[in-house]
Amino acid sequence: MNYDVIVIGSGPGGYVAAIRAAQLGFKTAVIEKSELGGVCLNWGCIPTKALLKSAQVYNYLKHAASYGITLEGTATADLPAMVKRSREVADGMSKGIQFLLKKNKIDHIQGFGKVKPGKNVEVTDSEGTVSELSASHIIIATGARSRELPNLKQDGKKIIGYREAMTLPEKPKSLVVVGSGAIGSEFAHFYNSIGVQVTLVEFLPNVVPVEDEEVSKQLERSFKKAGIKVMTSSSVESVEIVGEICKVSIKTPKSLEVIECDIVLSAVGIATNLEGIGLEETGIANEKGKVLVDSFYRTNIEGYYAIGDIVSGPALAHVASHEGITCVEKIAGMHVEAIDYGNIPGCTYTSPEIASVGMTEKAAKEAGYDVKIGKFPFSASGKASAAGSKDGFIKVVFDAKYGEWLGAHMIGDNVTELIAEVVVARKLETTGHEIIKSIHPHPTMSEAVMEAVAAAYGEVIHL
Repeated sequence: MNYDVIVIGSGPGGYVAAIRAAQLGFKTAVIEKSELGGVCLNWGCIPTKALLKSAQVYNYLKHAASYGITLEGTATADLPAMVKRSREVADGMSKGIQFLLKKNKIDHIQGFGKVKPGKNVEVTDSEGTVSELSASHIIIATGARSRELPNLKQDGKKIIGYREAMTLPEKPKSLVVVGSGAIGSEFAHFYNSIGVQVTLVEFLPNVVPVEDEEVSKQLERSFKKAGIKVMTSSSVESVEIVGEICKVSIKTPKSLEVIECDIVLSAVGIATNLEGIGLEETGIANEKGKVLVDSFYRTNIEGYYAIGDIVSGPALAHVASHEGITCVEKIAGMHVEAIDYGNIPGCTYTSPEIASVGMTEKAAKEAGYDVKIGKFPFSASGKASAAGSKDGFIKVVFDAKYGEWLGAHMIGDNVTELIAEVVVARKLETTGHEIIKSIHPHPTMSEAVMEAVAAAYGEVIHL
């Protein structure tokens, strides 16, 4: 079979690239060894948000009285039922990708794809049958998996990764989460919300360490208030499994502490899926687990491209999707701008939520900027007070000399829905005064963006 474009992997990078290629008139195929939609739709972004929504509803029920609602009986967190709903949501989304591929007349080929020299791809199906395809352009989008530490080997039962954390058969009494990035923090929040005793261990001085320090400190306070034990500047040295108990040895700045728990969740990042996909045989350059590409995702071998988690840049679904579109549009000869990786939003769906884009205050100062900082706390927001969710704030960073919007950092309910305003504003090189003069609806959480910007310029009204 000959194609114009073959995409290996159907995650948010792969299937989006395939659909855009088909829209542009290319005869296209997608090779996928597992479920359509990849990790994001099946074992990441979507099912975790379904679990977190269940936790939010449960939390509302536990605090119904504070909203003037009386419930008969006690709400119970049914983890198997939550997991069932989460899997149904993921299955529905995966079927949606199947529909989109059919709609766009894209061939879906089930099997393991391996690139070969001469613009060929070898596909091995579940029965072991091998077939060979060819294409003018081959896009590799094989994604990533949970990374394992040498002293924290996952057995899938007592020491688990994110996949197992999404499908536990019963609620554990206690859980140690290793790593406080987005994955670790979201699972720590989820399991704490449904009544599990959670300890969160982070090697670096702050939780969610890529975020602005003030945001990290606020999340740590919120986590501690919720009953999560937070251990920063700490590392898991070993885990001893004795019967049904995990004895976790944790090195802290002061001593070696042993914590007993039912399950250990390793959330220490991801490892790219580069093994066995033919890079060496084809001569495609890669370094430190990443395929080397140019600004339009071309590898060193003509006709071969790579996008998503397997290339340098933030390992985020929305980044992979835009890389796929950019890659295909460049192949089609369109005038395409390279992606600005300085304007990529990041979101963490804890409670409170976190959203950010651009430089932190610390990074801006280290880069030599004279900065203007504006902050607006949600405790001063009418909508946040009405909703009963006043934790958090919005913080903005501007260059004092030229007015460039360098970054924004948010923590609070629904801030993941607010960050796009800043992304668009920065893309359009909008000034702070233009934001201040843009009327924001009242009462909304979005007003806090305007108020934070006004605070940076000494014009804030409600503080």
